[in-house]
Amino acid sequence: MTPKTLLLSDDTRATCAVAGTGEPLVLVHGVGMCAEAWTPQIDALSSSHEVISVDMPGHGGSDRLGEGAQLPDYVAWLGRVLDALGRDAVNLAGHSMGGLVASGCAIEMPERVRRLAVLNSVHRRSPEARAAVRERARAISRGEGDDSVPLRRWFGETPGERAVRDRVSGWLERVDRAGYAAAYAAFAEGDETYADRWGEIACPTLVLTGAEDRNSTPEMARAMAGAAQRGRAVIVPNERHMVGLTAPEAVTAEMRRWLEEPIAAERREMRA
Repeated sequence: MTPKTLLLSDDTRATCAVAGTGEPLVLVHGVGMCAEAWTPQIDALSSSHEVISVDMPGHGGSDRLGEGAQLPDYVAWLGRVLDALGRDAVNLAGHSMGGLVASGCAIEMPERVRRLAVLNSVHRRSPEARAAVRERARAISRGEGDDSVPLRRWFGETPGERAVRDRVSGWLERVDRAGYAAAYAAFAEGDETYADRWGEIACPTLVLTGAEDRNSTPEMARAMAGAAQRGRAVIVPNERHMVGLTAPEAVTAEMRRWLEEPIAAERREMRA
């Protein structure tokens, strides 16, 4: 992977990792993570695609957005990133909050998204779940967030999962806390922002989650896939929230299948 720093049109910086050549695939990680969270997919898919894994605002070397930024601001930021990369249309995949950003981009800028993949993302949380996420966002903003809480949700106790958990824990420890808090606040409200507009997504759409993911549930994945015009839901058995790291072969295989889906049908619909 080659690190790259982009100067965006608003004079802020965004960082990313680039590998491979071919049709572009842009990857957007979740809150508290970094471009490196996509390493298994970057390693596998860069043999056939130009893979660009971006650091979200306030993560890695990417500058934070302005105070009070909400999900549409992160979507607009991604548009500026694509401009700086010089890519008119890309395959776009997002994990967790990155899935909210990616799907928002497919809705707001459909001409820029050839295919959409949403991994372990959220859709229409229950009132109780939304209240819990809001409280965690407030705790993080106060500097009180306990990273062991999400880690216990995301991972089991097998040796393989413990090794991945240690890597993820390191990313959470190193993330800029202000950037983390800002992104989490947007994440807390973001599941409803574009929920009513999923029917506008006309490109081939993969929606994947783990069968044991208690927050980004299989029911949410099926609802998103069912609402999209060309959606396909995949539920990976026995996996939780960080399925791209804990079951990389299964995720990469589904992404390869997704990247081979023809886009011509939806392009004809868009021109009609």
